[in-house]
Amino acid sequence: MTRTILAKLKRGLFMTHTEFLEKVGEAFRRTGPVEEWHIDRVEEALIAADTGVSLSLRLAAELKEAVRSGEIENAEQLRPALRQRLVGLLKSVEHPFPAEAPGERPRVTLLVGVNGTGKTTTAAKLAKRYHDAGRTVLLAAADTFRAAAVEQLQYWADRIGVPLVHQGEGADPAAVVFDAIARAKARNADDVLVDTAGRLHTRANLMKELEKVRRVAAREVAGAPHDVLLVLDATTGSNGIEQAQRFGATAGVTGVVLTKLDGTAKGGVILAIAEGLGLPVRWVGVGEGEDDLLPFDPEEFVDALLAAS
Repeated sequence: MTRTILAKLKRGLFMTHTEFLEKVGEAFRRTGPVEEWHIDRVEEALIAADTGVSLSLRLAAELKEAVRSGEIENAEQLRPALRQRLVGLLKSVEHPFPAEAPGERPRVTLLVGVNGTGKTTTAAKLAKRYHDAGRTVLLAAADTFRAAAVEQLQYWADRIGVPLVHQGEGADPAAVVFDAIARAKARNADDVLVDTAGRLHTRANLMKELEKVRRVAAREVAGAPHDVLLVLDATTGSNGIEQAQRFGATAGVTGVVLTKLDGTAKGGVILAIAEGLGLPVRWVGVGEGEDDLLPFDPEEFVDALLAAS
């Protein structure tokens, strides 16, 4: 990760980082033997950051055991010991980035989730990153229920310089995806990024609609959809984990995009996602700018959280 990206991540995590370190207080700054209150402070800070109660308790118990066994001999070793465990958790859910089958194009990515998480903006920012990397990209406006979604995506498509495929309001989202893939094939494009409508996992008709989109993509391109990204709003904290867990199981989610990380002191939800969903966070949004969607790196995230170098 470049220094520029790391600096943006640290700015995005400023509130989480600040609140975490305030709650940890002297526990990370003391020398000498580790006392029980040191680990109690770490546990409280993790819970406050929305890491989740069960995970926070488990991490605290592991640190206490490490002290008892002699793995941690003094307070100065507390921060690196916690860092090791947090990085290990995040890396345990990583898996290779999905790719299109050899000889098959385009690579199809669906962006899914509930209303208001920032799917449309995320689709546009992702399109810009791919476009800037030299890939040919098409955007597909499969949110046909919200007229503003097409207008918003059209604005971004014009700004980035990538084509947008859309139909009229109320059109079949699967038909939009079919058209987008056909146009991508005609242009030998690398990627189709599909912005889907916000929906709840409890709405059976909407979930069936999403299943239809997946079937159409799979029929038109081998292995599609190659990536299904669940877009979550970081400001909702751990309250959205259970809903996301059910949604992800239904939609075949392969990774998470965490938006609005710059607007919350609850950035520990990334750890709760790894623990509760067993999914990798692939991207994080740390601002409103078109370049404020960053690839997620477990080590850089933990270092930004713990202020470790």
